[in-house]
Amino acid sequence: MATEGKGYMWERRQRGDPLPNSGPSSDYTIGTSAGWFMAVTAVNGESPRIAVLTSPTINQSSPTCRLHLHYFIWDSGYTMLENSPLWAEVWTPEGQPSVVWRPENTSVRSWRKGTVFLGRIPGPFQIHIHSRRQDGRSGDVAIDQLEFMDCALPATESCGNGHFQCKQGGCVEERAVCDGTDDCGDRTDEENCDGFMSCDFEKDLCGWDLRSLSSLVWNRTSQMHISNSEPLRGPGRDHSSNSASGHFLYVTKPNVLKKDWASFQSPRLKPTNSSHPCRMVMYTHQFGGISGGLSVLVAEKQIYPVWERGGSLGDLWVKAEIEFVVNSTFQILFVAAIRDQAYGGIAVDDISLSPECRLSNESVRPEKFPKPPKKPCAEASKICDFNKDCPEGDDEAQCGDFSYKQGSKGWTDISVGSQSWKIMENASSAEVFLYVGESAGQQLTEAQTRTPPLGPSGLACTLKFSYSLTGSNQHIGEVSVIVVDSVLGTLPRLWEFGGRTGVNEAESWVNEEVYIGARDRRFQLEFRARALNPHSDARIAVKDVHFVECNPQYIPSTIDGLSCNFETDFCGWYQDQMDNYDWSVQNGLDHTIGKGKSLAVNMWNSTLRGLSGRLLSLSQNSLDEHCLSFFYKLYGPQTGALNVKLLFKDGSEQLLWTRFGAHGNVWQEGHCPVPQQMSSYQLVFEAVRSGFDGQVAIDDVAFVKGSCSLPTMCSFEGQRCGYTNNRDSLWVHQTWDGTRIGPKTDHSLETEMGYYMLAHSGVDVLPQGSVTTLISPVRYGVTHTECVYFWYNMGGHNPGTLHVYVKPVDGERILIYSSDLNQEHDWHLGMGSVSWHGDWQLQFVVEGGGGKHTYIAIDDISFSTNSCPNTDKVCDLERGLCGWSNTQSHHLDHLDWELSNLLSETHYPTPPYDHTLHNERGHFLFLPHTLWDSATQNAWLLSPYLPPTKGTCLYFWVYQPVASDSKLVVWTLSKGAKTELLSITWAEETWQHFQLNVTSETDYQIVFEGFKGTKGVLALDDFGYTVGLNCAGEQTNQTTPTSSNNSGVIAASVVVAILLMVTLAVILFLYLRIREHNRSQTRDSVDHVDNPGFGNDLYEPAHIVLPPIYGQENEREVA
Repeated sequence: MATEGKGYMWERRQRGDPLPNSGPSSDYTIGTSAGWFMAVTAVNGESPRIAVLTSPTINQSSPTCRLHLHYFIWDSGYTMLENSPLWAEVWTPEGQPSVVWRPENTSVRSWRKGTVFLGRIPGPFQIHIHSRRQDGRSGDVAIDQLEFMDCALPATESCGNGHFQCKQGGCVEERAVCDGTDDCGDRTDEENCDGFMSCDFEKDLCGWDLRSLSSLVWNRTSQMHISNSEPLRGPGRDHSSNSASGHFLYVTKPNVLKKDWASFQSPRLKPTNSSHPCRMVMYTHQFGGISGGLSVLVAEKQIYPVWERGGSLGDLWVKAEIEFVVNSTFQILFVAAIRDQAYGGIAVDDISLSPECRLSNESVRPEKFPKPPKKPCAEASKICDFNKDCPEGDDEAQCGDFSYKQGSKGWTDISVGSQSWKIMENASSAEVFLYVGESAGQQLTEAQTRTPPLGPSGLACTLKFSYSLTGSNQHIGEVSVIVVDSVLGTLPRLWEFGGRTGVNEAESWVNEEVYIGARDRRFQLEFRARALNPHSDARIAVKDVHFVECNPQYIPSTIDGLSCNFETDFCGWYQDQMDNYDWSVQNGLDHTIGKGKSLAVNMWNSTLRGLSGRLLSLSQNSLDEHCLSFFYKLYGPQTGALNVKLLFKDGSEQLLWTRFGAHGNVWQEGHCPVPQQMSSYQLVFEAVRSGFDGQVAIDDVAFVKGSCSLPTMCSFEGQRCGYTNNRDSLWVHQTWDGTRIGPKTDHSLETEMGYYMLAHSGVDVLPQGSVTTLISPVRYGVTHTECVYFWYNMGGHNPGTLHVYVKPVDGERILIYSSDLNQEHDWHLGMGSVSWHGDWQLQFVVEGGGGKHTYIAIDDISFSTNSCPNTDKVCDLERGLCGWSNTQSHHLDHLDWELSNLLSETHYPTPPYDHTLHNERGHFLFLPHTLWDSATQNAWLLSPYLPPTKGTCLYFWVYQPVASDSKLVVWTLSKGAKTELLSITWAEETWQHFQLNVTSETDYQIVFEGFKGTKGVLALDDFGYTVGLNCAGEQTNQTTPTSSNNSGVIAASVVVAILLMVTLAVILFLYLRIREHNRSQTRDSVDHVDNPGFGNDLYEPAHIVLPPIYGQENEREVA
């Protein structure tokens, strides 16, 4: 393929890392960031520009030829889509280009399926795919996975009964002879047609009369006369020659008209009978919103309809056959309904009357005219909205629900192929059902029938029906249910069945229920089906169609609140029907009981496409502050993200909480404050597929009134997690925008979009010696020592000092960490043990140092249930990562090292045991082989910053069997420069020990860089370092460590020891007895709740709580 354009062109590309703010979140074919697709470049011009993608030359195509593709149109920059951001044309050497495909130009961040009906093209041609935009971001128009279908001419074979032999050797059905289409490919099926009254409208009207009883009239025209520059105007081509120069009859809406109808009629025809009926073949093009439908009527003594097709059928010419048996002179009357919409119209071409249709000289004088349609009893938006607005319920009577006498008539066949849906009414049994039968259409596509626009629908909305696929063959065909959204278009199938339900239709009906759910926009339901052999005794049928509990105001009585452990149902939560995929029930290894149920999205599922899967709560109307608590799992080498959002009635959203990247194969506890809201809202759990190899899961959700206690982890993305200033406003919640003082990137995302808390410490804001304090919510005491982890960044000359305190609710504060060193704008890890067992708050105190334009920033605060690790001891991974972390920068790696053990692992290959405990419960870090095409992608594991050294020993254990083709490289990283220490391409079938001497003249980090292979696994365990002591056990000379003051840890321990020695056991016992009473009073005074909610009250947290290990950047824009 070739591309054209001046500054705006198509290019082959991947999504890349991180998740971009424009274009698809993945390709369509394989559904990952590694997949390729074609997309446009960015454009910003004074006038629209056109990018053209040109196919190779194709020799010819058959009448059934079509091109399937997936396309993407998204206005990520909100610059507005032009009328034609995407369309396709056919170019031939000798003719004008003809438009063959024009998809809806709605903006959706999702891949959609399109079909280009090419039709019969007798000579060489090329397909040009155009995009026209004036202002747009890169990748916002894209295509992928193109596939040609049924494009070959009939193969040479001997013809059976009912078929016609073509000169070139192929066979076509006899009904295709003299039908105005070159089905043979050599036109032999259209040669001997002298007895037919055929009109292709190339020279004249052939006796057809275009006079109309309305002010709107049909015109004989061609696409060249309508427009050569505006793709949305006209049918794009005629049927006869499949070109822009060919003529046809056409009607559309003039600019000044709202809606109307137009008619034309045939010459007068003689009476016919059932033995010799008059047969008419024609081709119609009903495209766009303007097309309200086309009807064919007989005008004799009375006027009555004999054929109709409603609405738009797509961007193609559709063949129709009509048989007339009329016992008096008559005329054929065409009537088109035109609607007040933006584009489209109705065209008719290649009308052919069989020899039995004979001209008559007698006049036609109708004595009885059809009654005008009944005026609707309700406005259009209230028709088929699952609520009876009219006295007799007429507004719901023809919506597709068989509960109503006319309900079956609500289904409208929109088939364009050789099979279509029909209605069977059995007078003897009063049974009505839909079935698939043969049709005149040429395309080898599914039969389709749709309801009128429905809804909006309610939470419990369900479609009930019975179906049967019967016949003598083992496989009859397929039937499915699809939703067509008014904005998103055709959505993935809700339900499908293929095969056979039985031999005899009377005994082979199967009852089915399909969940429709809550949908805020109007939508249509569609049955699709295709029989493999329609000429046999195969029958596909549907009956007893009912819409159950679809009223949007209906809420099942079984729903009681949002607190839920998902063991029996979803409680007050439900799947968002407008997202890309659903949350699924996960059995086993849940948080509640270990063997129960949780909800999960498996990012490794190869069938997932699109960016997000969302779980919505029922609407909440409370004006009070609430706390949403839950347990979650983010697990895998490329797992994506989990967001919590507020969704308002106007469609706007607010991010409250987010986590991303690898957090280990363990359940983590999340607390999300929900601020007071003046209007109703819904809560949203959103799994974001920014990564493609991991799992996102939730369990034990609780939603209670009141504020949250201090969360176990806060990245400051979305909100401040309840952290407040102490009587000043020197702490700000910010990102870097190029002009502000502060780090250019946060620590969580390592992007300019990431948030952190920052204190301005410049002398003009915070004089030397003055302080400003960031205060956490209350954290309730526990009986064991905890560790608080945080990342801090100091910028400028003399930025000041950072002090971190534990402030008991009743008592003097205790220093646990202090640092006054300029870290040169790098993020550094700080930690401090908390041994206070009463309720307390965390205080970050910044003391001014007298510098100018300086700052101190804080990010990624988290707590573990264990005391802080001793960095001079081995990290056995049984209590977390000991200060080591995955990198967040996509410039450095693509994957994450993941923490797990053999007992918990059900998806990835692992070592048979860990090195520390030598059993299935012991933990390790690993980088597994998976099915995703991410071989050779890397993952970095970084140590905390270490001081300059003339000899520090690094030791670690590696599991890398011979069968694995992964790779491990060990580096030191200092001021952006890497120094390789060791490269391992394979080890042994058991854990292998390595020791390395490390030297560095500056502060540095140790990096374990793993490269994923195509097979096997790479794992680490029991790693550590001895600062200032080499691997021979010798003390080395080194510069003074750039240490931070952790004397507060010792002070806290001394204070606690004295208290324990002084306090008698009896007093301690009494204290524990009355502790709950005192705590409840404390809660009232500070307006907090203790471990709020269903899940956290009944179940203990996970045994391992890790410091933050983030990976993938989160995208907030959702389709």
